[in-house]
Amino acid sequence: MLFKQQALLRQKLFVLGSLAIGSLLYLVARVGSLDRLQPICPIDGRFGPHGQDEIPLRALQFKRGLLHEFRKGNATKEQIRLHNLVQQLPKAIIIGVRKGGTRALLEMLNLHPAVVKASQEIHFFDNDENYAKGIEWYRKKMPFSYPHQITIEKSPAYFITEEVPERIYKMNSSIKLLIIVREPTTRAISDYTQVLEGKERKNKTYYKFEKLAIDPTTCEVNTKYKAVRTSIYTKHLERWLKYFPIEQFHIVDGDRLITEPLPELQLVEKFLNLPPRISQYNLYFNATRGFYCLRFNIVFNKCLAGSKGRIHPEVDPSVITKLRKFFHPFNQKFYQITGRTFNWP
Repeated sequence: MLFKQQALLRQKLFVLGSLAIGSLLYLVARVGSLDRLQPICPIDGRFGPHGQDEIPLRALQFKRGLLHEFRKGNATKEQIRLHNLVQQLPKAIIIGVRKGGTRALLEMLNLHPAVVKASQEIHFFDNDENYAKGIEWYRKKMPFSYPHQITIEKSPAYFITEEVPERIYKMNSSIKLLIIVREPTTRAISDYTQVLEGKERKNKTYYKFEKLAIDPTTCEVNTKYKAVRTSIYTKHLERWLKYFPIEQFHIVDGDRLITEPLPELQLVEKFLNLPPRISQYNLYFNATRGFYCLRFNIVFNKCLAGSKGRIHPEVDPSVITKLRKFFHPFNQKFYQITGRTFNWP
């Protein structure tokens, strides 16, 4: 009997010892595996050149990881509280101009670790039904962010909607306002092209650009055509200046943003009082697309949607000449008000 008890005890000790040794070997192997996977400097390889390693890791972790979970609605209130996340009203708004490059500007500014973007156009200030829902409804449409970050939204309809300047002023009279513009005739044709594409998808017919842009009875520019009216930048800006000083506006060259984006983004960083963080490393030209794409880090790249860069239809050269002549005095006044001159014909 004693012999059987001793044998059973030795068997239990053997099993326990085997388990302990197995666990120890697993831990050693696991640590060794982590050591091999972990770079010597965990920051190396995550940033580009030119001081990119100065970006706070906590901000990057939030922007590229946690934010995705919060947008999907997977985060609990406790997780939000622990990460000190808030939904802030925007401190800057891209108010226009439609077909000026508002989406490209928003996505490129999102390269900065201190910027968090609202992914969708909110249309709070230009939509009476949305505006009636109140400022808290608007705030809850904003992404989660850290208190030190700034939230930016874009809704290009804001620029041309009469009620919007006063409504934004009532929310925040010191907000920073971004306007991105392109050569007015090119912008009008781009505006037309987007509408035309939508009609074609629905198998609908649409007028030619020339018939819309030129009044057939007077043979003059048709200022009732929305694509033309939107391109009269100075008329809309004058309405905004009744509420905000010109110092609260920054004009972005949408044509230059396409061909040489970095200098334009650096000007915006300065306007928003952000430390310079966007570098040439973050922007690379995609020859297939014909546009610059975005590089957030060594593994995460992003190009704008394929709908960007639509091919414009052929437009009668005489109509283009007439439009450019029409826009010229308005452009000159726009240069004078904003202090920025463009090489528009």
